[in-house]
Amino acid sequence: MPSPYSLPLHTLRLAGRCALPLAFWFAAGELARFVLLYGATEIAYGDFRQVRLVAVMTLLTFIVMSAMTVTTGMLYALRDALWEMRARADDGLDQERFFRVLDRVAPAFAVLYLAWGFQTEDMRDVYQMDMFHHFYDQTDASFFGEDSDVGRSLVDLDWRVSLGAMVVTFGLKWLFARFVEKGKGKLYGFLAAFSEFAFVFYGLNATLAFADARKEWMEHRSVVAGSEEIWTEAQKSVPIWKTVTDVFGDVWPLILDAVAVPLAWLTVAMLVFGAYSDETRHLVRGTRLERGVERLEGSHDLTQKSFDQLTSGFKDRWLPLANSLRMIFKSGAALFGMMCLCYVSLSVAGQYAERALLTLMGTRDEWSGAIMEPPVAFLAEMIVTVLTMALLAATYDLAATRARLSGEPLSDV
Repeated sequence: MPSPYSLPLHTLRLAGRCALPLAFWFAAGELARFVLLYGATEIAYGDFRQVRLVAVMTLLTFIVMSAMTVTTGMLYALRDALWEMRARADDGLDQERFFRVLDRVAPAFAVLYLAWGFQTEDMRDVYQMDMFHHFYDQTDASFFGEDSDVGRSLVDLDWRVSLGAMVVTFGLKWLFARFVEKGKGKLYGFLAAFSEFAFVFYGLNATLAFADARKEWMEHRSVVAGSEEIWTEAQKSVPIWKTVTDVFGDVWPLILDAVAVPLAWLTVAMLVFGAYSDETRHLVRGTRLERGVERLEGSHDLTQKSFDQLTSGFKDRWLPLANSLRMIFKSGAALFGMMCLCYVSLSVAGQYAERALLTLMGTRDEWSGAIMEPPVAFLAEMIVTVLTMALLAATYDLAATRARLSGEPLSDV
């Protein structure tokens, strides 16, 4: 029975055995990401501005899809080194092909990626590339008092065009989702994920336009205005109320980064390795809540649809993580704690190592820092990403191996 405290050593073993394919996947992903980012900054300027902005949103969708493909590829490269996969091979189970794994992972990856707002980093990269690439265009326009479109490629799409593209991609999303449910054809899961991302990105401007109008309308309602006044007075009059809310606001993001985000990526790893379910019944199996789920599933269709509509955002964000946590806790809480500790340690150590290396190389001059920082950042990010992927695979491998040896294997769902 492998110890949960052997997770760091198991991580290093997996990273060492699969270092070359992991580095290849990372380098290929960074190259594809740079090409797509550069293309998004080039295609945004010229005639037919709205058509070009639609193309920018399309490239943003491809940027996210490339991240999904690289993440799946890095985890897939670790399969042959896992004890659990060798045990499955001994049981006569054939190894899945990469594109079949990618097709299965894609829809759930899209839900998790959007539910936890990971696309914000991709949008920020598009904006930064645009600002850096067209820096002098913006400064020249500011110097002569002219308007500039630099940095506005993600926000200038007309809301009518945004709404139209949103309707089209929603139809495609619904169509591919039906194909996925019926198990027809290949790569329909990948196309469903692409439609999901495109639906969100194309509809971003229309959603913001309507949300701003709705917010302005709501802020003038007497009940909303009165609620804001009551909340402000409560912070002033109730003892330590403001202190508690401020502390919670400072601590909660740290908890999410240290616990929820590792669980989200572990969920993706479990999908790649083929042992995962996001159904509510699997989460509450063996508890008193299972009877309540049975009653809900046996209720009227309208009741079920209303409940799903009310809880969809919460379920998309937290239910997959809760299932992942349940599966890991089968092997003991120590394994989950070790995973979170190692995940945070890798992130912090990577940042300090990058800073220390730049300091040792001497980057006091602006020109030397501009030359040395990109390769150092690439190397540090590659090492951290490779070790993080190995950590997720090692966590799953230890959990699955311990469950198998205890007589309750993590079976495919």
